[in-house]
Amino acid sequence: MSSWLEELEARLDQQLEGFLRTNPQQEELLRGQAARDRQRQLLAERLRLRQQAEEQRKQLLKLAEEIRQWQGRIGRARTAGAGELAGRAEAHVVGLMDQGRQRWQALSDLGQRFASVEQELAELTSQRSTGPAATPDLEADWARFEAQQELQELKRRQQR
Repeated sequence: MSSWLEELEARLDQQLEGFLRTNPQQEELLRGQAARDRQRQLLAERLRLRQQAEEQRKQLLKLAEEIRQWQGRIGRARTAGAGELAGRAEAHVVGLMDQGRQRWQALSDLGQRFASVEQELAELTSQRSTGPAATPDLEADWARFEAQQELQELKRRQQR
C-alpha cells in the first residue's frame, strides 16, 4: 500500500518541479511564502522562549530567597546548639543549591536557543532585503499581465 503512495508522491513532486521550472515567478512566490511562514514560526518561538526565560528567572529568585531563609535557620539552630537539626538543614540547602544550578543551566540553554532564533531571524531579514527588488505583489501582477497578453494573442489567432 505504501509503494503506490510513494509513487504518487514522487509523481506529484515531479509535476510540481516541472511547473516551477516553467513558471519561475511562481517558484519565487513559493519561496517568499515559505520565508514568511518561517519568520512567523521564529517570532512565535522567540516569544515562547522569552516567556520560559522569565519563568526560569522568577523560579531562580524564589529559590535564592528560600536558600537565604534556610541559611538563617541553620545559623539559629547552631546558635541554639541543635547540631543535628542544623545538619539536616544544611543537607536541604545543598539540595536547593543543586536545583539552582540546574535552573541556571536551563536558563543558559534557553539563552542559546534564543540567540539561535535571533540569528536565523536576522538571516531571513537580510535575505529578504537583498533578494529580488521586485515585490511578490509585483511578480503576481506581472504574471497576470503576461497571461492576459497570451490570452489576447490566442484570441487573435482564433479569429484569423
